[in-house]
Amino acid sequence: MLDCGISGSQRVDSPNDLSQVYDIVEIFHSVQGEGARAGIPHVFIRFGNCNLRCEWCDTDFLKYDKMSCMDILSEVFKFDCKNIIFTGGEPMINDLWPIQRLLKARGYHISIETNGTIAIPDGLIDWICVSPKDQIYTNVKIKQRHGDELKCVYLGQDLAMYDDLIQGFQHLYLQPCYFDDKSVEWNGKNFALTESIVKENNAWRLSLQTHKWMGID
Repeated sequence: MLDCGISGSQRVDSPNDLSQVYDIVEIFHSVQGEGARAGIPHVFIRFGNCNLRCEWCDTDFLKYDKMSCMDILSEVFKFDCKNIIFTGGEPMINDLWPIQRLLKARGYHISIETNGTIAIPDGLIDWICVSPKDQIYTNVKIKQRHGDELKCVYLGQDLAMYDDLIQGFQHLYLQPCYFDDKSVEWNGKNFALTESIVKENNAWRLSLQTHKWMGID
């Protein structure tokens, strides 16, 4: 059994949990660059595959390795950090209970970044950030309707479309869409437009991907 990070007085790891395999794009240690937990160091576990295909996505989630939970934990233990973020791709297309049980037994705080199309079971995640994509996928239904953060990428949509959703979240963020293949001028204008919308809607706060400005993951 894997004995790193867990005392003998705590429960023994399940062999089934340790052998559970996930599609993993990367595991890395960085500072959260956006949203309510911006500035806090985390270990990011990026899962492969997604049930949506957003044109601005900055992750090649179709390139991944098969990793067992034992492999994942070995990578996580390299970093002196107790904050984990499940991101993707879309983490919730997986059964996350095996890796969750192993991490929680070792005292980790688990956050998730999800598109909200799959409901999150109670008790699975400590901090939930939902970033809905129903502004571009009209047939997509948001099933995770409560959490800690609602983070919407701004593409010019009417914020009234979220009126029946915002009551379930503590923090509301509007984030300008950033395209790598657009000019600095185009992205700058989109940033300014998003800022103006936030000023007109006091319930929302501006979220910026500060990690990209810093040139880090």
